[in-house]
Amino acid sequence: MYTKDELKQLKKEFWEGFGVYCSEIPAMKRRKSKFMLYNTKMKGVELKFDATRDGAYVILEINHSDASKRFELFEKFETYKSIMEKQFPDGLIWDFAYVRECGTEVCRIYTQKKDIDIHRRIQWMYFYKFMVNEMLKLEKAFKTVKEAIED
Repeated sequence: MYTKDELKQLKKEFWEGFGVYCSEIPAMKRRKSKFMLYNTKMKGVELKFDATRDGAYVILEINHSDASKRFELFEKFETYKSIMEKQFPDGLIWDFAYVRECGTEVCRIYTQKKDIDIHRRIQWMYFYKFMVNEMLKLEKAFKTVKEAIED
């Protein structure tokens, strides 16, 4: 078991290692910023990473404060599900009522890699490879449907 401070340090090292990993990938060197993440230019829509004891997650999160607008956006994305999932052979997970640890309800469209644990440093490379590959695909899918959803 880790103390609170040890866990904080472990996560800090994990994300620093992820930054180093990304900077070593030739395709990433040509990009202005590593990933789109919070800069989607669509209100209430963000791309996120998560790494836990249960696995790695690459997420498109719809977190608009107005629940009706949040569900409306989710339904618009769902309309383009086949386009969004084109790059994902196993599909994506569509959760219109995901509850974050803090209790906030959001909509999530995501992919995951189970059975890897952030506490096991030896598995970090699996996290990094999965997160980079899947985020690049999710960004591409998002950009493909973004304009149609905004109309």
